[in-house]
Amino acid sequence: MPTYQEMQALVAFLPRLYSAGFQPVIKWNGGDQGKDSSFTLPWPDYDPVVEEFYRLAASDCWLDHGYHPEEAAKLLKEGDFVKSASISQIKVMLTFCVRGERFSDGHWAEMIENGSIRRILERINELSTDALYRAGSGETDGTDAVS
Repeated sequence: MPTYQEMQALVAFLPRLYSAGFQPVIKWNGGDQGKDSSFTLPWPDYDPVVEEFYRLAASDCWLDHGYHPEEAAKLLKEGDFVKSASISQIKVMLTFCVRGERFSDGHWAEMIENGSIRRILERINELSTDALYRAGSGETDGTDAVS
């Protein structure tokens, strides 16, 4: 389970990823037709903040190696679900966000632009605050890792 510091390190990207005018993709490359009539599929050049965020989100403490992409996508589409998701469910959704780029160029940008990452980070912030409170009061639910 992620520590309070690991949670806050991700949450710190909220204002960076969602500042006014921020664009996750600097430019799109490819999409051209070659002389032999073949096409080069397009791929994004991401803003370094996006790459930094996803590199951190790909840390082992955030990944669910047994996740099911279809389940994760369904959970993310239910926007209100994220508001009450557990840390384990957050890890499933975050793993989907991280790994999706391997299968669909531009997936990282889509997850930022459609608000999925915002909702996840807002929920992580709530969970980290709750975990810190429980650690300070001596309470535990057996699943928190706060250091």
